[in-house]
Amino acid sequence: MKKILLHIPNTITSLNLLCGALGLAFVFRGRMDVAFWLLITASVFDFLDGFAARLLNAYSPVGKELDSLADAISFGLLPAFMLYALYLPAAPRMWVSFSPLIVAVFTAIRLAKFNVDSRQAESFLGLPSPASALLIASAVFYTTGNPSWKEFMQTSWFIPCISVVISFLLISGLPMFSLKFQGFSFGRNKVRFIFLGLCLALAVLLLATGNHPGLAMMGCICLYIVMSGIVRISGHQHHGS
Repeated sequence: MKKILLHIPNTITSLNLLCGALGLAFVFRGRMDVAFWLLITASVFDFLDGFAARLLNAYSPVGKELDSLADAISFGLLPAFMLYALYLPAAPRMWVSFSPLIVAVFTAIRLAKFNVDSRQAESFLGLPSPASALLIASAVFYTTGNPSWKEFMQTSWFIPCISVVISFLLISGLPMFSLKFQGFSFGRNKVRFIFLGLCLALAVLLLATGNHPGLAMMGCICLYIVMSGIVRISGHQHHGS
């Protein structure tokens, strides 16, 4: 029975990886919209595999390694290639066009550091890879419905600079709270519940007023970064993908 239970979170993790691989295929076909929604789906599977493992007490060394490999594809390679595909027509030199791919490298470094860092059991040090991926993917997706934003994104300097900034945030020591719920009590998950409530309100407000879904997602990720800073300043950070 235990072996059967172990396959449940691993299957969910595999679906995360599959979404990342499919997302790459759609990037190559120029379908950033489909790639964005596949990355969203991958992030849902990434949340559910950990939730299932905790719920079923189904942990395994294979599952831990598979999770990192899946995240490296879905939250490293996929957003990096989304940036690359957007930047390629505007890059001043061919070698400069490859600059967004450093995001994939630093995502892998961040995942490797997370696996061996016991301080990140309940919260994170550095921007989590799903958050960085969602920020990038939503910005790229937003360009599909906003020509002026696309023109700004395709300036010769913006994407290389943002790639460096995100890469730094991935491996930085900046404390970020985790969305891994500790049971269902409000007291132990106060920050998480408040964040999700604010995200829901922000998304409903932006979408109801006709804004692009990519803008709503960017707003939620920026809210996450700001709230992590507030939690840090208020002293309610517990260190612990």
